[in-house]
Amino acid sequence: MSRKSAVVPDPTAIGNIASPPFARLPDPASLFSARSRRLRQLAETSDLAPCLNFLAELGQAQNDIQSDLPLPESPDAETIARAREFEMPPLDRSLIGGDPAIGTLFDRLFAAAATIEKPVAAAKALARVTAADPAERLAMAQTIFSNTLPGDAIAEHVFVWAGLQVYFARVASVLDVAALAPVADGVCPVCGGAPMSSMVVGWPGSHGARFCSCSLCGTLWHYVRVKCVLCGSTKGIGYQEIDGQGGIVKAETCDECHGWSKILYQDKEPAADPAADDVASLNLDLLMRDGPYHRGGFSPLLAGF
Repeated sequence: MSRKSAVVPDPTAIGNIASPPFARLPDPASLFSARSRRLRQLAETSDLAPCLNFLAELGQAQNDIQSDLPLPESPDAETIARAREFEMPPLDRSLIGGDPAIGTLFDRLFAAAATIEKPVAAAKALARVTAADPAERLAMAQTIFSNTLPGDAIAEHVFVWAGLQVYFARVASVLDVAALAPVADGVCPVCGGAPMSSMVVGWPGSHGARFCSCSLCGTLWHYVRVKCVLCGSTKGIGYQEIDGQGGIVKAETCDECHGWSKILYQDKEPAADPAADDVASLNLDLLMRDGPYHRGGFSPLLAGF
């Protein structure tokens, strides 16, 4: 592995941006199945094939458990208006304990995950989280909401996170995108989650625009380029990458907060997915690990590396 010697502003032209939307809400009917396909595609040429194929199976399970579930109701107009007034996300993560749907999703996902071929350690972690009572699972959810994972129970929390992703993607999908407003740098305007990565997209009408990807609900929100996703600074922004990787994934570094985050170039690789390509580009994380920058945002699937 090698690193580009110069850390310079991203030279990619922003180009023919028309009017990118503020946000794109997740479509839970396609989000996880598309991610599963991307993971399988990446596994074909990756040294991480066993891990990527396992995650592909998990993504397919996330998709399949929704088949006969009704869509959730959107928060009422008063709740959304109050959130907008106080610059808060409209989805209150603290309320999940009162929604029986979360327990149903956990039970379905853990049962589906039990049929997937997996390492022994992952199987034992799944058995533990399956046996956990609702209060224990909600305690794990609260830990995830703090964007941390305990070192001695990462796998258990990843399974809970996978269930939370399904839950919040479904709730986010029924919101009115026109009612959303920015909350803060590095904060999802829908659920308050941290970004997993950001993407420069090739969508019609938004070509060359950058969107952050929520690690929890899967919402994509517009965020200007050459600006730190983590602290909002426009000073000292640089880009590093692995030579010979086609420029599809880069590390965006910030000299103000000394953090870095991944930026994907979906305009170069239309199938790129914020979660799948994040895991598959582990070599970039390894390259950056001994440098002066710490990775920001939240990337549960790489927490054990």
